[in-house]
Amino acid sequence: MSKTVSDDTPLVGADSPFFRIIKQGLDGLVDGEDYYDLLAEDVVFEYVITVPGYPRRVEGRQAIEDLYRDYGDYVTLHSADNLRVHRDPETSVVVLEYEVHGTSVPTGRPYDNRFVSIVTIKDRKVTYWRDYLDPIAVFDAQGWPLDRRP
Repeated sequence: MSKTVSDDTPLVGADSPFFRIIKQGLDGLVDGEDYYDLLAEDVVFEYVITVPGYPRRVEGRQAIEDLYRDYGDYVTLHSADNLRVHRDPETSVVVLEYEVHGTSVPTGRPYDNRFVSIVTIKDRKVTYWRDYLDPIAVFDAQGWPLDRRP
């Protein structure tokens, strides 16, 4: 199943394309009105493939909210698509594959990234999230480590 969630909002916020595609992938498995409501209070996030300076592990829903608070200063998302959902009911694990598309706020460059998120659910809340992304997509959009484009 491949659907597109389109908008022109920053990464943060319950109505952003990123959060909507996640809710779509977890539909029927978790309860909550927005992305943060889907998370258990003591949720653990691990960022396995990420970018320098980004935390490798974050514990607690409030810490995740704090981490994502300033994303609108860096990226404006226009859409999210190519959702693939793989569920293992015996282990309560869901693997989400998806893409996000937007624009880097500081550079104006396109931002197109692919993710794999491995999500564990207990009592209809996300308790564990392990994330993999393409760091080169971030580097290209933000002009890191040096602006290599003409």
